[in-house]
Amino acid sequence: MLRWSIVFLIVAIVAAVFGFGGIASTAAGIAKVLFFVFLVLFVLSLIFGRRSA
Repeated sequence: MLRWSIVFLIVAIVAAVFGFGGIASTAAGIAKVLFFVFLVLFVLSLIFGRRSA
């Protein structure tokens, strides 16, 4: 999931460089959502992954 967020961030940067503002903002929004979902899942896996004792 982190990989997809980085891909959308790169797409947003490239689209912004070439002047496609709508596509850049959409790709940046998707990247932001995916990154926060990744962070939530990462924290949950840290919390619940230690219950194997």
